[in-house]
Amino acid sequence: MRDHPARTENVGPVRNGRDINVDLIAVVAAVVDREPCVLTVGPRSTLPSGPFELSHRSLQSGLRDWVEQQTSHPLGYIEQLYTFADRDRMEVGRDQRNISISYLALTRQEAMADSPRSHWKSWYEYFPWEDHRSGTPEALNVFGPHLIAWAKEGSDPTARRDRRKRAAVAFGLDDRPWNEELTLQRYELLYEAALVEEVGGRPRTALAASISGKAMVADHRRILATGIARLRSKIKYRPVVFELMRATFTLLQLQQTVEALAGRLINKPNFRRLVEQQELVEETGGTSLDTGGRPAKLYRFRHAVLDERAFAGTKLPLARS
Repeated sequence: MRDHPARTENVGPVRNGRDINVDLIAVVAAVVDREPCVLTVGPRSTLPSGPFELSHRSLQSGLRDWVEQQTSHPLGYIEQLYTFADRDRMEVGRDQRNISISYLALTRQEAMADSPRSHWKSWYEYFPWEDHRSGTPEALNVFGPHLIAWAKEGSDPTARRDRRKRAAVAFGLDDRPWNEELTLQRYELLYEAALVEEVGGRPRTALAASISGKAMVADHRRILATGIARLRSKIKYRPVVFELMRATFTLLQLQQTVEALAGRLINKPNFRRLVEQQELVEETGGTSLDTGGRPAKLYRFRHAVLDERAFAGTKLPLARS
């Protein structure tokens, strides 16, 4: 199994002649028509990226330059994710360490730019087992037996028990609850069990290949999983979800955006009560007619909450139905 990448804050790249190659890579996310989307480049599902160069003023400015060049999309909200520097990222036959410093960027639907080179794709195309809004995904019913069989492999009983426990915790086996934040751990387990295409060659079964999601270049699907996990965690304690919302919105639209990101349905009364208790939004005085029924009140994010809770944070827990 690949080691979990160590989190780095404000880490700058180090060049050492031909020994180290440093790239900047972006997970750019938006929610479009209740679907969480990621920005990709070219026909091979590649995340926007490029080398950190001497001409770049900073890591973030270099990333913004590359994303805008490749996608015509200027970045707004951005935060550093992780630095990926595992030894298995080294290319065969080349004595060069490949380091990728990744970032999570959020944007709104109305700011999404069109480009012949870039595409917005639902992130559930790459992780179909992560979307539980319509019930348990078919992929989990298939993966479960394969993961159990994989966990039994080998002669070391301690290793077998460890694999079985990790699979149960990550995938909700043995009547354990589903934890939407374990996106990265689930992908890495599937990688270790050879159930995703990136392992090399075909996954273990043709059926698994049909439901294991679209592959991405190199370890870009692993980096995307890291971004999804970070965002799913962060929407519970910081108001970053409003970076994905239009200036005005209904409470139902806000709920549907949180559901899209989390891949889980939310109890409507509980969600509205939480939003009101946290004083995250304020009425605009307008209404929306795009409801299919009675006009709904329009709200906007109450920016004062950022100053009021600069240290305590702002909780928006995922209230399950």
